[in-house]
Amino acid sequence: MPALISRSDILPVLLTLAIAAAGGGLATLIGLPAGWLMGGALAVTVAAMMGAPVRMPDGLRNVAFVLIGMSMGASVAPDSLSLLTSWPISLAALAIELVIIVAATGWMLTKVFKLDAGTAYLSSFPGHLSFVMGIAATGVGNSRQIVIIQVIRILMLTIAVPVGAVFLPIDHFAPPVTEDFLGPIQLVLLAVGCVVAGLVFIWLKVPAGMVLGAMAAATAAKLGGLYAEAMPVPLVVGTFILTGALIGSRFVGITRAEFMAAAKGGLIATAMTVSIVTVMAMGVAQLVDMPFGQIWLGLSPGALEGMGALGIALGYDTAFIAAHHVIRLLMLSFAIPAAVVLIRWAEKRAAVETPPPPP
Repeated sequence: MPALISRSDILPVLLTLAIAAAGGGLATLIGLPAGWLMGGALAVTVAAMMGAPVRMPDGLRNVAFVLIGMSMGASVAPDSLSLLTSWPISLAALAIELVIIVAATGWMLTKVFKLDAGTAYLSSFPGHLSFVMGIAATGVGNSRQIVIIQVIRILMLTIAVPVGAVFLPIDHFAPPVTEDFLGPIQLVLLAVGCVVAGLVFIWLKVPAGMVLGAMAAATAAKLGGLYAEAMPVPLVVGTFILTGALIGSRFVGITRAEFMAAAKGGLIATAMTVSIVTVMAMGVAQLVDMPFGQIWLGLSPGALEGMGALGIALGYDTAFIAAHHVIRLLMLSFAIPAAVVLIRWAEKRAAVETPPPPP
């Protein structure tokens, strides 16, 4: 069995992980949503663009893929499916909103900014960032452009929502604390199941098989009642650091023109997304007796921990907000793989239909 890291890669890998940990720690300290992931990705990105010898070998990359899948599956609430019967109008709006966001922003990025379908549509999914980037890291789309667009989306949301909340009454409550975590034996068994499922998905030639297989195994076990505990916090943080390092390492050799093209697309895509969410929230507010801000936070396109914290601060029904974000992530868990399969199918069909160049 090959080593996860070759001897010549040890120092560059340690440097890369140290940069990711430092960037993630700083981002978390200043309160950036998904700080360990986004801060690590940004720090390694900057280091890579400055010419630092950042590196993430394939062996460590596969470890990150399994951990990403495990984390996503473990984050699904056991009663997620039963929540579908609650708040039917807003949940229907959420489903419609996700389709409109992905279709509209994906179309814009392909037609206006000429991005390939994989890059455009993975950039358009509002949330599940580590899952999206795990798939992108396997070769679907341009992960460099995807991370720029997704980072801009999260940063704009972080700025826009508190500004809108300035005019609303604010109450403060203590956030809930998770106390039950998976034990060592449970983690080992879950990891083995995720690896086996990942290998099966790879054998079946499913795109991003290791990530999707691990996620499918962890989700099935969670919804099947085999475990209810959360992933240990240090392991989740480590997963985000690994993922951030993996994302940032893709920026080696990126050009300024490439960065600027993705940044412009990200700003427009985020503005479109926020506008769509706002219109949908206004429509739902006409049909249900809820504060507009609560509906908007429930339908917001990502940053679950940030939106949840704002909901607590504003005195809204956090069960409503949390349930909608859980359902959004559950919807994306099925929508993202389906979109990847469709993109791959369309690419293969286009390759078959494209006539060969003249000799």
